[in-house]
Amino acid sequence: MNTKAGYATILGLPNAGKSTLLNALLGQKISIITNKPQTTRKRILGILSDDNYQVIFLDTPGILKPAYLLQQKMMDAVVTSVTDADVILLIMDVALDPTGEDTLKDAFIYELLSKSKKPKILLLNKIDLSTQEQVSELIIKVEKTNYFKKIIPISSKQAYNVHSVVNEIVECLPEGPKFYPDDIVADENERFFVSEIIREKIFEFYKDEIPYSSEVIIVDFKEREGRKDFIQAEIIVERDSQKGILIGKEGAALKRVGETARKSIEEFLDRPVYLDLRVRVREKWRSDEKMLKSFGYSSEKE
Repeated sequence: MNTKAGYATILGLPNAGKSTLLNALLGQKISIITNKPQTTRKRILGILSDDNYQVIFLDTPGILKPAYLLQQKMMDAVVTSVTDADVILLIMDVALDPTGEDTLKDAFIYELLSKSKKPKILLLNKIDLSTQEQVSELIIKVEKTNYFKKIIPISSKQAYNVHSVVNEIVECLPEGPKFYPDDIVADENERFFVSEIIREKIFEFYKDEIPYSSEVIIVDFKEREGRKDFIQAEIIVERDSQKGILIGKEGAALKRVGETARKSIEEFLDRPVYLDLRVRVREKWRSDEKMLKSFGYSSEKE
């Protein structure tokens, strides 16, 4: 039997529902999700395999105008993902952007779409929060741009119409062997997903600049036979004042992050863990090339 295999890159503005879509497509959670923009910082690779196809999804950071080096690295990841793609999925939140103006007139999105010759699919997300008339009007409007091979209304949160998305993607993929074994769903190791889970809790529990100034590094990860796995993680912030807020009075805030993160980590790993969280200050890490590289952020030029 001939198989089809290739890469599908998911693009969109912050909070458009890219990570929720990826999790819905895979039927399990591999991308962290919060109600804050810029939750996704690195591209996340998720693999969907069937008997006769394999789709390798690339979940990318939300498109924005970079204000510092970390955000530039995030946009570099978007550009690289578009270059790697066999098909491009642009996701639009019809609840936040009912006319499509914010998405389609974004200069960066326009440049990516106009330069790429790969087939493009537009996904109108959160149609459950819109009316059928609004969605129909938007489809008519977007069709006139001639950007997209297909326009599909979806609801990432409710997993509505995701099978149609997969079918359309598979049509666009080249014939060829699969890149990964069928039982592989992601290419990152457990350390990466553990650090993402901790970062997700920081986004959930803190506001203002704290989530955006924080990075999580796994310092130690020991699997211990007959005992709980030992995980030591460092939360990196830029200022002492942020460290104080993260820790909270008598350590209460950090303890809450640790307890909720540990439960989610145990659910993800399917085994008990002991989680040790510490907070360290690294001034201006978001604009430091050397530190960003050590944290796993690389430039498309490298």
